[in-house]
This record gives sequence, C-alpha cells and structure tokens, in this order.
Amino acid sequence: MKRRLFDDRHDAFRATVRTFLEREVVPHYERWEEDGVVSRDVWRAAGKQGLLGIAVPEEYGGGGTPDFRFGVVLAEEFARAGAAGFAAGLHNDIIGPYLTTLATEEQKRRWLPGFCDGETVTAIAMTEPGAGSDLQGIRTAAVDEGDHWLLNGSKTFISNGILADLVIVVARTTPEGGAKGLSLLVVERGAEGFERGRNLAKIGQKAQDTAELFFTDVRVPKENLLGEVHGAFGHLMANLPQERLQIAVAAAAAAEHLLEITTRYVKEREAFGRPLARFQHIRFELAEMATECAVTRSFVDRCVEEHADGRLDAAHASMAKWWATELQKRVADRCLQLHGGYGYMAEYPVARAFTDGRVQTIYGGTTEIMKEIIGRSLLA
Repeated sequence: MKRRLFDDRHDAFRATVRTFLEREVVPHYERWEEDGVVSRDVWRAAGKQGLLGIAVPEEYGGGGTPDFRFGVVLAEEFARAGAAGFAAGLHNDIIGPYLTTLATEEQKRRWLPGFCDGETVTAIAMTEPGAGSDLQGIRTAAVDEGDHWLLNGSKTFISNGILADLVIVVARTTPEGGAKGLSLLVVERGAEGFERGRNLAKIGQKAQDTAELFFTDVRVPKENLLGEVHGAFGHLMANLPQERLQIAVAAAAAAEHLLEITTRYVKEREAFGRPLARFQHIRFELAEMATECAVTRSFVDRCVEEHADGRLDAAHASMAKWWATELQKRVADRCLQLHGGYGYMAEYPVARAFTDGRVQTIYGGTTEIMKEIIGRSLLA
C-alpha cells in the first residue's frame, strides 16, 4: 500500500540520502568495521550535505526543519544500507532535541554550529555498570562547588563514546538522586579528569564506537548545565518517546529490507532441482513475514503521524519500539535460515543484519522495560 507520510520534499531528501550512502558510506564501511569506528571525515561530509542538524534552526547552521519525517527517511535509508555503525540518527534525533529545547542562547551559539557541520560529534551518557534502564540507580554524582560542578563516576555502553566531542552526562546532583535529584551536565572533549576507556568489542554494529567513560574530579562549568538543575528526569522522559520511535522506524525498515533481499535470494537459489521459491514452506514463511512487516509498518507510520502532531505518548512509543524491534530480530533469524549456509557467512548482508540488529531490543530501553511502561499506563 502507498504510504501517506511523505511528500515531494521527503522523496527528494531520500534520493539525496541514498546518493550520500552510496558515495560516502558503503565503499568505506568494511574498513570502519575493522577499525571499530567510522571516520571523522564522514561526519563532516554528512554535515556538508545537510544531513546533520536537520531540525536545528538555520541561525545556528541547521536545516530549520523540525519535521520528524526527515529523520524517518534518514533512519530508513541507513537501515536499508546496513550502515547502523554511523550513528547519525543518535546525533540528530536523540541528542539533538536536548540541545535545541534545553540549551540557553549562549549554549546554542557555542555548540550547535559544530553539531550541524559535523565537527562536533555528540553522545549521551546514561548507562552505568550497575544501572542500565533504571535511572534511579545512577551513581555518577556532581557536587556544587560554587562556580562549577565537581563530577565523579563512570558510564558504559556509550555510543559515539570514542569520537564524541560533547557528552551529555546524567548525574546525581542531590545525595538521594532519583526522579528529583538528577541533572544533565555537558562535558566537552579535553576536560581534565575526563577519560575514555576501551572501545568495547561487540557482536554487531562494529563500526559504531561504543565506550566506557570515566570522570574523576571533572570541573564542569556552571554554564554547561543543560536544562533545569535537578530536572534531568523530566527532560529524559520528555525526549524518550522520540528516541524509541526512531529505533522503531529503523527496525521496521530493516525487517522490510531483509524480506526484500531474501525474496530475491529464494527466487535464484535452487534445491533439489528447483528454486527455493517453488517450495510451499518457503512461500508461507515469506507470506507470514510480509504480513507482519505490513502490519508493523502501518502502526509505526501512525505513531510518526501522532508524533508530528505532538500527541505521541510514552505508552504508544513503547509499543512501537518493542514490537518493531522484536519483529526485526525474528525476521533476521528467519531470513538467515532461508539463506542456509550462506546466511552464516559474514560477506552476506543477512549475516551482518542478524548481528547488527540484535541490540535493537536492548538499547533505548529493553523490551521488558517497554512492556512495563505499557502495563503501568493501562493500570494507572
């Protein structure tokens, strides 16, 4: 069915993104996977092409287009290209809103131009060794020292952790922490006491640098407080629906792409003297996946429409996130199976999609946390 989300502007933008991926990303991606990090050059190229800071006002160097559907196009095309390691979506749709909605005028002028031209790579540091989805368990703490905050603690599993020039750190700013005692502090590259640990070895998304971060008596200037003091919990809750929807969008697109390449494969691959597509079991598998993808696409697109109108709530964002990512995981497994032994070979796109996509049900809030959010909303 024809999708109703997009107009000619989005179609033109999609063509631009595809050309960018073909020229600047796909030819280099294997090397980035080996290096465990993408090149800074591709961030600058993305900025030059207008793919970063799409929603940032033009006066700060951005695209001036708060229409989330452009982010949807970007997420879909990156998913179809198998380029999950280049975290432009994290930069634009997850971290960007914190800077555009919470930053002061001075902070915007200081940080947003680099954010948009690719010179400033960003990260957000929430997860800790002892606290994953549970923000109440955050132990990283900052003490008010008058003209600065003194920050101590550690974070882990931080995407863009190696490359990041600007890290939004969630820290406890009251002894008890919790919902009323967390703040967002921006730590900049080069700050004394700020160190990066190892680039973590992962089973998938190997081109995406994921690091441990350590803060030892880091003096964070008072002017680097982002948003309200002790207000981080509310800021995080306000931005998490878009983060989860962005993950759902990428998951739905990845599942559809896996179905496309597997459909082509079974038409060409033969067994017992005939194409795999001639076997009823194969046709039934494809029929089931196609139906699941179509139903998921309808719901995710509807959530995008609701979000564009400012009506998407946490429960429906959580529904989209857990359902679409679990579908992606399921489709990746079934498509790999239909590829047989070739599906297990790293050179085949389905193999990389299988490992790259596995984290989708984990980051941004696990499937179990999503169900908890939905359940609480029903029983409130």
